Amino acid sequence: MHATPTPSPRTAVDAGPVLLAWHGDVAVVTLNRPDKLNSFTREMHAALVQALDHAEAGHARALLLTGAGRGFCAGQDLADLDFTPGRMTDLGDLIDSAFNPLVRRLQAMPLPVIAAVNGTAAGAGANLALACDIVLAARSASFIQAFIKIGLVPDSGGTWFLPKRLGMARALGLAMTGDKLSADEAEKWGLIWEAMDDPLLMEQALALATHLAAQPTRALAAIKRAMYASATQTLDAQLDMERDLQRALGGSHDYAEGVNAFLEKRAPRFTGQ
Repeated sequence: MHATPTPSPRTAVDAGPVLLAWHGDVAVVTLNRPDKLNSFTREMHAALVQALDHAEAGHARALLLTGAGRGFCAGQDLADLDFTPGRMTDLGDLIDSAFNPLVRRLQAMPLPVIAAVNGTAAGAGANLALACDIVLAARSASFIQAFIKIGLVPDSGGTWFLPKRLGMARALGLAMTGDKLSADEAEKWGLIWEAMDDPLLMEQALALATHLAAQPTRALAAIKRAMYASATQTLDAQLDMERDLQRALGGSHDYAEGVNAFLEKRAPRFTGQ
């Protein structure tokens, strides 16, 4: 007889710069430096990586990312950088070691990642939200490409996300002026999925994450992969990719379950297999 595999533990983190809580199959990750608008330090980067590791080890079927307090994330905490002449922090090294791996990981995670933007999302914090698959925002939230205010270029994917979602005119306008974009305008422009009244944000975000966690997550992961690949592939390459993904999913348990449930006129029970 074969031993039943022991499920991976679902570790909760209730202290530190990043919190992790579990709501069924949903991992809720909260940036937790509210006194600094959840701006990034190297410690917070490391804690966020650890939280994502725990979420994947616990076989999360959806991930919800939000911020504690009155802001989502104000980007990099400048107080965590060295401005001493001759020893100034190399921003390229910081981006290469921390921000870029984070953006790549969120986009590559084989599960839906939802951002609940509860206040200011500025600089790298705005683009961290845009790196998630679906972005919900409170009406009091705002998105600010604040880089120009200190003589920098949008990073953490900003120069990729903005033109593709907004078109070049609006992308250049936001990047060059550093103007604040309200949540309602962000929804109207197509930058985010939905803006909503503040008291509804976490309830609606968790409901969406819970819904997605009950769906065929292999198919959700394949949708992410195909959609993000379309930005750099030709139509011929994309058609081939769709064929290959559909072939693989057509042999999955969830495909068979979905078809059988449809034929039997019952609710499907997806397992992610």
